[in-house]
Order: sequence, then C-alpha cells, then structure tokens
Amino acid sequence: MTEPSPVFLRHSRQFGEFRFVYPVVSRRAQGVSIGVNLNPDKVCNFNCVYCQVDRRDPGNKVFVELDRLREELQTAIRLVQSGELFQQGRFSDTPQPFRRLNDIAFSGDGEPTTYANFDEVIQLAADVRRAEALSDMKLVLITNASMFHRPTVQRGLSLMDENNGEIWAKLDAGTPEFFAKVARTRIPFTRILENITQAAQIRPIVIQSLFMRWNGSPPEGGEIAAYCQRLNDIMRRGGQIKLVQIYTIARPPAESFVSPLSEDEIRNIARRVTEATNIPVATFL
Repeated sequence: MTEPSPVFLRHSRQFGEFRFVYPVVSRRAQGVSIGVNLNPDKVCNFNCVYCQVDRRDPGNKVFVELDRLREELQTAIRLVQSGELFQQGRFSDTPQPFRRLNDIAFSGDGEPTTYANFDEVIQLAADVRRAEALSDMKLVLITNASMFHRPTVQRGLSLMDENNGEIWAKLDAGTPEFFAKVARTRIPFTRILENITQAAQIRPIVIQSLFMRWNGSPPEGGEIAAYCQRLNDIMRRGGQIKLVQIYTIARPPAESFVSPLSEDEIRNIARRVTEATNIPVATFL
C-alpha cells in the first residue's frame, strides 16, 4: 500500500447540478465509479461511528425522480467515456490508469436497499448500461446487507445478477457486542450474517471491512479471530466470498474517538484473515 493520492479522498456526493448521481475516482474500483445516491435525505438504518456523513445536518427530502436519474446517469457516463470529466477541477489529477469507467455504484448518504422501489432503480441502471453498450461495466451495490430479506430487494439483486452485478457487503465485526458499538443500530447482528450468507449462497460476493482505532486502541485480537470465524461460517454454509477488502478510515469520521489504523496494522489483519480463511484479501489505507 502507498499513501493515497488526494483524488481518491474526494468522494463528494455533490456534482454540479446533479441531484442523485456523482462520479468518484475509486481505489477499490480501480477506476471511476458513478455513484447513485438513493438517500439524499441522509436517512440510514445504521449510524456507524466512522461514517463520513454528518447526520446532524439534515439532508434534502427529495423524491428520486427516475427520469432525472436516467438523464444524470447517461450524462455522467458520457463525461467519463469522452474524457471531459478529467478536464474538470478535482478530477484533473486522476492517474491515467484510473481514467476508465468501472461501474455504477449504489451507495450514497444512507443504505440504498431501504429505498422502497429499489428494484426499479436497478432495472433503470441496467437499461442505461444496455443503451450505452457497456456490457463490461459493473453494477455494484455497497450495502450493510440489512434488507436483503425484502422481496423488492431480492428482485433487485436478481436483476443485478443478470447485468454484471456485484454485491459489496459490509462486515466490520466478529461479535454482536462490537457490531452494536460500531453500527449503533437496532438490527441484530444475526440478521446481517444470515442475509450475507443467503446472498452469498446464490452468487459470489465481496466483503468490505473497515477496522479502526477506538480511543487510540486497535481492534483486540479476539475480535479479529471472531471476525475470521464469521467468514468461515459463511463459507461453511455454502456462501461464496471472492474477495475481502480490509481498509481503514480515510475521511473525517462521525466520531472523534475513532481514528485510522497504520499500514502495518492493516497488513497484519489482512495476514490473519488470509491464514484463517484462505480468502483473497485486498488492503487499502
């Protein structure tokens, strides 16, 4: 790992006059990821201690207009494909290998699967992908996996499967106690684990895991061991995990008592995961 370029830290969800779409240069995507924000109201069913979204400042209560979303996606795609995006302000110092379109990513200011018409939005993105002749471009869902049991979400996941989709599911803990501290949600840890497992039984998924210092202390060894066991539990039940992403805080977090781990600490956690699970691991600062 090397110190990230400033362009990788600028993940603003504001882009010109757009309401729902925002391009970012992503280390994990190895290119440009076109974000779709289905939660401009900043409502989320998690309240993670490390989240960069300041929920004390109310968001915009805007209904997601599908026609406008389609137009914004098409415009953003064409800006990347033409190279015009990289002539603009914060994108002008994008490294050459990252000047490629990788995906449309459903992320934003809250949990995207809480959106009532989630499947309709996935269908819209699939239609845009097809209309722009981008058969290699991925649809990526960055999710806390809390709503996979909903029929509308299951329909959306099936549509992703048909359109080069990929699930990036969050798993930041090994024990219920630590999960409750990090996520600060009423949703039980068991539901998250069950939803991830069931999703991974149908298609290979990516696990995203953020580890941090808590009041100056890194994660305890027992928590990392329990985390590795959760990964093994998913695979033992037939789940397919094609990659685990281990990373740390890169942008100002919600709470001041959490802070980034060092490169050596991230590498050590990755080594433990590899040794305990044999799953491929990628690391990011």
